[in-house]
Amino acid sequence: MIRDFLTRLGRWTGLLSPTHYPYPALDVSLPGGRHFHLVGSIHMGTQNMSPLPRILTRKVTQADALIVEADISSSDSPFGDAPEIAPLNERIEASQYQQIERLCEELGMSLYSLSSLPCWQIALMLQATQAQRLGLRGEYGVDFQLLSLAKTQDKKVIELEGAEQQLDLLKQLPEDGRSLLDDTLTHWHTNARLLQTMISWWLDSRPSVGIDQLPATFGNALYDVLMHQRNQRWKKQLENMPAGNYVVAVGALHLYGEGNLPSLLNNKK
Repeated sequence: MIRDFLTRLGRWTGLLSPTHYPYPALDVSLPGGRHFHLVGSIHMGTQNMSPLPRILTRKVTQADALIVEADISSSDSPFGDAPEIAPLNERIEASQYQQIERLCEELGMSLYSLSSLPCWQIALMLQATQAQRLGLRGEYGVDFQLLSLAKTQDKKVIELEGAEQQLDLLKQLPEDGRSLLDDTLTHWHTNARLLQTMISWWLDSRPSVGIDQLPATFGNALYDVLMHQRNQRWKKQLENMPAGNYVVAVGALHLYGEGNLPSLLNNKK
């Protein structure tokens, strides 16, 4: 049952929230009258994930601000012009190139259009197209819906990073993000199951897989950069917020595992 799932989440993070929610979320309070409703967001969702649960919309209405990783409500592309780079087949193993060829054919993507892009961007485009093939769309993502709701209410929106900082993070990955592409190809089928599992947390009253049973889809070095280091930065930002009530929407994977955001906020290693 959803209550069991949230209880497992509470035990995993070292928290047991007094309120159980029909979606992945935890309440964290810090000294000085700062109260955070941490929501495990999914950046792309299915049509039946809209509208959001009423209890969550009420949380936004009552909040002093909505806090998100980045304001993605703009339709502008964050990528910009790609720098000159060697063709993809000169940057990766032949077996990986053949796998990408097969995936492009399966997904209806142009391999030619990917060839001159950095590896991290190819990985993101493959992941996004995979999600679309599973029926997920950006406009039904949790954070997008929360941003739309906040803006209709003239609610303050606070970014933990912003699109430019997220882009800079990806650009700083070694070998133009080769590790992100490697992990995307290695865990291709696992990632599809992971997406379906996270959707079930928002749709099913009895999710079959708890957050503490999720498979790993990042290598250790990449996990440290994309998850743990960011959680550390977000912890400091949230700890510096003034007194108030906040809804905080971050990717669901930031709520579990080693160095998860709730445990950091509660000073648990």
